[in-house]
Amino acid sequence: MNSTSPQITKAVIPAAGLGTRFLPLTKATPKEMLPVVDKPAIQYVVEEAVAAGMSDILMVTGRNKRPLEDHFDRNYELEEALQRRGDQDKLNSVCASTELADIHYVRQRDPKGLGHAVLCAAPHVGQEPFAVLLADDLIDPRDPLLARMAEVRARLGGSVVALMEVDPDAIHQYGCAAVEQSAGEDGVRITELVEKPEPGTAPSNLAIIGRYLLDPEIFEVLRGTSPGRGGEIQLTDALRTLVRAGRPVHGVVFSGRRYDTGDRAEYLRATVRLACERADLGPEFLAWLREFVRSEQLTAV
Repeated sequence: MNSTSPQITKAVIPAAGLGTRFLPLTKATPKEMLPVVDKPAIQYVVEEAVAAGMSDILMVTGRNKRPLEDHFDRNYELEEALQRRGDQDKLNSVCASTELADIHYVRQRDPKGLGHAVLCAAPHVGQEPFAVLLADDLIDPRDPLLARMAEVRARLGGSVVALMEVDPDAIHQYGCAAVEQSAGEDGVRITELVEKPEPGTAPSNLAIIGRYLLDPEIFEVLRGTSPGRGGEIQLTDALRTLVRAGRPVHGVVFSGRRYDTGDRAEYLRATVRLACERADLGPEFLAWLREFVRSEQLTAV
């Protein structure tokens, strides 16, 4: 084990995107506040970071994102009302988000891409390694991806990126990695990275998904990274610079349960899946869902 790899306690969650795929809802409501059953999507991401030992969280926000701060802040009037009613269950649920972690906020003033959003975190992170969690990706807590990534980083050093196999016809929608096997079954060594390759040019079908463990050297690289795909500063491009400079960048190929709440159809599927698995909702909801599907099939005949 590489004893020089310290425990990562800081996490950065970029949350400045406009959420245009969910318009008109996101005209006034941050996409990160979309409910997945009865919690906003962003809370699942914060809970994942906390479960992996990250208690210091920085959200990189933008205009119209004040509801994020309100959600993780105290609401004294609501808490007192629930206390007076003796509704302890709802009081606990309201207080849970407030007590999750030490959460800070910085605004990304210009929409210059994910790499620029990460660079906004430099004053807060300093010279410590840190995690980046994209708010559109929900990782099921039964599949502790961040813990696996931390193990790979402790063993192999450097930065670690989460990868997932996708349909080759869809790889152009993602950052893409070429890899070779490293020592140990969990880790692969990344040999090349391409942000949203042109159809037919991808070096593999391994897509980058929204989890990174990064060394602080990434900040200096980002400062020198020119705008790339979409005219934005791409984190993928900065990581490619590290790879080409011979710096260690590894990947963990994830095959567990991931829910993409940034896509409308995937968001609906995620909500249904998680609702079905809830002990308080699942049995009744599943019974209704089966009857709904059966009646739709009969109607289609």
